[in-house]
Parts: sequence; structure tokens; C-alpha cells
Amino acid sequence: MYWRGHVGIALLAYAPVAGAVRVAGEPELATLGAAVAVAFATLPDADHWLPIAHRGATHTVAFAVTAGALAAVVAGLVLPGGADSVLLASGGTAGPAATGAGLPPWSPTFLGGVVTLTLCSHVAGDAITPMGIRPLRPFRGWHVTFDLTPAANPRANRLFFGVGLAALALSFALTP
Repeated sequence: MYWRGHVGIALLAYAPVAGAVRVAGEPELATLGAAVAVAFATLPDADHWLPIAHRGATHTVAFAVTAGALAAVVAGLVLPGGADSVLLASGGTAGPAATGAGLPPWSPTFLGGVVTLTLCSHVAGDAITPMGIRPLRPFRGWHVTFDLTPAANPRANRLFFGVGLAALALSFALTP
């Protein structure tokens, strides 16, 4: 998939999460999560500019989980509340205004989860192309391809982009 397809697939994967977070009374966090999903949707393709194989290490579940954990730590450090947010994310306790700015104290953990979900959606998007991926590397060399559409197919990329945007818009429209 190209960037439009990956962004659309990321939004499609995130849409039900956004709805649940909005129902839980955190619309600002749902919006922030959507922005994070868009921002991280194409991160695995940074391997185009790195001296590593395309669809190699950055296209694995291990990369998605590691990047999500790192994102949670960074979010804990940069969101208002700083170290309190990281402490809370690791199972500690923090004061009532742990993240400030109207965000709940579990925001860093949530955002790390959004990054992991987004990166896994990227891997899934590449699994539908003929080239496929090896999502369990380095633990297993299992190759996955559903061979549904070439990555460069503009119609498929636009379709995923449109469906992802529509799913997110519907998620926001149907929740308080």
C-alpha cells in the first residue's frame, strides 16, 4: 500500500477505539488518538530511507509493540504531568491531575496502544499485496500474502483512504 492506503487502514482500525473512548467521556483523547494514528501510519516505510531491507524489521509485530511501548514512555514524559504519567503507566500511583490538560492519567498508555495498533494495521495492509510480509520475524520466518492488490493500485489506496475516513467520521458522529 501507499501512504493513502496505510492512513485509511489505520483510521479504519482506530475508528472503533475512538468511539469507545468518546463513549468513555474522553473526546479530546479520541481526537488526539486519531492524529497519532495518521502520524504513525507510514512509519514502517521509513525503511525506504534506511540501510535496511524494505518490509523487513520495521514490518513486524515486534517492531509495532516496541515502538508502541517507546511511544507510551515518550508520551508520559511530554504530556503535562511528566514523570507522574510514566509512573502511572507502569502501575504506580500519581496525583489527580497526572496528565493535566483535560486528559486522563492513562493517556500515555492509551497513545502507546494506538501506535501499536496503527503499526499492526500497516503490516496488515502490506499483507494484502503480492509482496507480503514476515510479521513474526525474527522469531519465525512465516511469510504472509493474501495477494489481493498490488501496493501501487491507486484505486485500492483511495478506497482504503475513503473507507477509513468514513469509519472515523461515523465513529465520531455516533458517539457523544
